[in-house]
Formats: sequence, structure tokens, C-alpha cells
Amino acid sequence: MANRGLTPQPSLDSTLRENQSRTHLNLGEAQTPHRSHTTLASSMVADPEQPDSELPRTERTASARAESTKSASVDDQPQPQSSVDDDLVVVDWDGPDDPENPKNWSESKKWAAALAVSSFTFMSPVASSMVAPASFQIAQDLNITSEIEVALTISVYVLAYAIGPLILGPLSEIYGRSRVLQLANLLFLIFNLACGFAQNKGELIAFRFLSGLGGSAPLSIGGGVLADMWNADKRGKAVGIYSLAPLLGPAVGPIAGGWIAEKSTWRWVFWSVTIADALVQLAGLRFLRETYAPVLLKWKAHRIRKELAGDPEKGGAKRVKTVFQVQKGEVSWKEFLLRALCRPFVLFAQEPIIQLFGVYLAFVYGTVYLVLTTIPTIYTDVYHERIGIVGLHYISLGIGLSLATQINSRVLDSVYRYYTQKNNGVGKPEYRLLPVIPGTYMLPVGLLITGWCAQERVQWVATDVGFALIGFGAASSFQGLQAYVIDSFPRYAASALAAVSCFRSLAGFGFPLFAPYMYKALGYGKGDTILAAFCLGVGCPALILFWLYGERIRMMSRRTAGASPAASVKAEK
Repeated sequence: MANRGLTPQPSLDSTLRENQSRTHLNLGEAQTPHRSHTTLASSMVADPEQPDSELPRTERTASARAESTKSASVDDQPQPQSSVDDDLVVVDWDGPDDPENPKNWSESKKWAAALAVSSFTFMSPVASSMVAPASFQIAQDLNITSEIEVALTISVYVLAYAIGPLILGPLSEIYGRSRVLQLANLLFLIFNLACGFAQNKGELIAFRFLSGLGGSAPLSIGGGVLADMWNADKRGKAVGIYSLAPLLGPAVGPIAGGWIAEKSTWRWVFWSVTIADALVQLAGLRFLRETYAPVLLKWKAHRIRKELAGDPEKGGAKRVKTVFQVQKGEVSWKEFLLRALCRPFVLFAQEPIIQLFGVYLAFVYGTVYLVLTTIPTIYTDVYHERIGIVGLHYISLGIGLSLATQINSRVLDSVYRYYTQKNNGVGKPEYRLLPVIPGTYMLPVGLLITGWCAQERVQWVATDVGFALIGFGAASSFQGLQAYVIDSFPRYAASALAAVSCFRSLAGFGFPLFAPYMYKALGYGKGDTILAAFCLGVGCPALILFWLYGERIRMMSRRTAGASPAASVKAEK
């Protein structure tokens, strides 16, 4: 890839020898050059007292380049504005083609990491729903008589999804994506194994909750990994596959769970998931590398600090900081940790994007889990089928989810590139919203078909068609809106997705609990009609609002893509 006129950067040795009184290590840009994307930071932070004409050639070139690329972009990052001290070395990337920058990794390496994250994100929801067809066996074996307690053994896992990302997402922005993902998945693996040994309902519910905490990590961190590796105009396909996992997993799980429970016992439902997840864990250890730029640069700064300390001629007394540390200023680790842990709550409280789409995605996710928990009831009570056959009806939901993914993974990037080209090469997150529109209509149509066909005992094929439309609508909404959130908050993608995940997981926990009472009081037809009306009343107006005024709303934020550097730094503080 061409450097587009950027002169070669001086090495560490030459920089330190030429600048004995003031050292600033230039390690380049954080993003691959693209006409609709600005650089992460200026190649060097020049002394404000020194006129541009007196700067070394490299500094003048980098400064001019930074000025020339100030355009709206979904991957904007604020430029550090403060001057540096005489003994400060600022660490950034080694030019636009630095191989350590995840955006410059080979496509095979990127996709290996993306598939590893998607596998983590798939296995966790599989565990959440795989137990659904075996719920009657569990109730008999553990002497559970209440319908709410039976539903709780399934939905308490999703309750942990609401809590885990609020902690694990911000931690990944402090200690790195890969490390937090691997440890969280290990927690999931251990307690999912323990679920198979539970001897009473209390143990089962407790182990399910703890395994859900570990399994929640990919739901928020995975989006951050994708944002770290791809620019906005190229990440649509990866986001499409990643977004499918939390929806396809709950659909696939019961298919296997039903047959395992029928041919063996409910305990092997948990143990089989544990075995499969152990294989995913091994693959993750092999292919998932750290992708978060601030952490990678911190590691690089540590290596440079050791080199300087071991060679007085290179300036052993000099301080070494990353460009992010210079940008944020000096903060204690306690303050930094507290700020990161509070960020999802702050985003929810202050960002209309998180608030509105969080509510809508919560409804979509809650509806999916409502469907997952009512399919066994519909096909056993209405169509009088046995457990193994009931599990096969989840295939219809999976077909809808898969079709939506295959279509949207291509359409998301195509539509984004088309509108970016029409806008003189400047991309906007709002270009992700157009492909979501079909899903906002298919979801309520699917609910109406499923509800009234089950109510009137229409042939089971018609009911399955409704489930397929529900799957298509849910996947379309998730893929487009998650891509929009990632593009709107590229630097805080993990925290933004954690806030959204909290919303949707609470709905996934609560919807299955009230569903039996709603359907008993209203029937399947009227109950699903109410859900369809809410979907149309919230989803469609929200899309129109943000398509027309989304950019204006983002400009009022201090954290979204396109915010001014001063506002972005202020948001950090």
C-alpha cells in the first residue's frame, strides 16, 4: 500500500540522536489510508512554539497530511492537541503500513480472528437455549413444579448477559480484547460443565447464571474486535456473521438438545456443549490475537521503555507514552478503571442512539427468546408432537436467520459503498440503516402468521413459515443496527455494545417469564398481534428518524464518530 507522499519515518536511534533536547517518537498512523477515513493521530506532535517551516521534513509532511484528511468519517479519532515535554517519547504506529496494526493484517489472519470471535458468540447462545426441549425432563428430575421456575432455568442465563458485558466490555478496553475473551470463555466452560452435575434447582440456576456471565463476553467484546481490524466500508460482512451468532445459536441449540435429551439425559445436553466449547477455546488460543490499538501501543511503549532504560545514549531518563495516553492526560489506574466501568451507563444515559435502538433491539431479542421458549409448548400442546420432532421446528427459525445473514452481509457493504461514493467518498453510519427496513416489516408479519396459525390449529408448515419470517426480520435488524452502533462509536464499540446488550438481555430474561400468562389470557393470535404492533410502532419510526437526522444527533454527542477532537477529549474526562 502506498504511503501517499509520506516520507520514511526516522528510526528510534536517529530520532533520539537528532533531537537531544526534545524527543518525539513518530510511529505513524493508526489506520490504513482511505479517502473517507481520517488518521488516528498526527504522525508527530509538534512543539506549538516552533513554526511549521522550521520543523523537520517528516514532521511537516505528517502535519500537512493530518490537516488534509480532516473529513467526516465513521472511524474518526481525535488528534492530540497538547504539546509534549522535552523528555517525552510518544509512541504510535510505524507508518500507515505497520504490520502490527490489526487493520493491516492479512485477510486470512483477520478472518481467523473474526471466526474465532463468532464461534465464541455462537457457543454461548447455544447453551442458553439447548436446554429448552429438555425443560420437562429437568422439572421432573429436580422436582420443579412452578412454570416460572422452569422458565427461570432457561432465562436466568440471559439475565447474566445483561450484567456481564457491563463489566467485561470496559475491562477489554483496559486489558485487551483477547485476554478478557479467553478468560471469560473459560469461566463459561467450567460452570456449564457444573450444570450437568446439579442436584437441585438452586444449584442449576446458580451455575446457569455464572456460566452466562462468562458467556456474555463475546456479545460486547466481539464487535470491538471487528472494529479494530476493519474500516467501516469493509466490515459489513464480518459484522453480519458475528451478529448472526447470538440469533442462530438459540435456534440451533434446541435442535440438538431435543434429540440428546430424548436419546440420553438432560445432563448430556450441558456436557456436549462443554466438549464443543473446549474445542472452540483451543481454536481461540491459536487464532485470536490482541486487536485493541491502545493496548498494542502500550505493549510497544513497554518494549521501547526497556530499550531506552538499557542504553543511556538513547535517553534512559526519557518518559515513554502512547499517543492515547498523551491525548487523555495523566489519570490513576483506579480512576481509569472506574471511568471504563461507568462508560456503558454513561452512554445509555446520554446517547439517544443507544437509548432508542437499545429499546428496539431489546424487543427483538426478547421476541426471539419468547419464540424459543414457546415452540415446545405450541408443538406439544397444539400439534401433539414428541420432544425430538419438536426440536426440528427450530430449523425454520434457523433458515430465516441464515438467509438474512447471507443477504445482509453483502448488502450492508454494498449499500454503504454506494452512498459513500455519492457523498464524495465520505462514509456515514446512517448508510447502515437502509438494509434494516425489510426486517422491521418481516418480523411483525411473521408474528401475525405464527400466532394466528397456532391459534386456529392451521397446518404446522404455515406456523413454521411464520417462524422463518421472524428469524429473517430479527437477523436483519440485529446486523444493521449493531453495525450502526459500531460505526457510530468506533473507539468505544465494546462499551456501546455492552449498553445495548444489557437492554436486550433483560428483555430476553423477562419475555419468557410473562409469555405463558399472556398466551393463556389472550391466546397466541392476540398475544402475537400486540407484539407485532409494538414492533411496527417503534422500529419503523426509529429508522426514519435516524436516517433523516442521525448525523445531526451524532454531532451533538461527544463520543460518536465525527465528534470534534476537543469534544472527544472532554468526553474522556
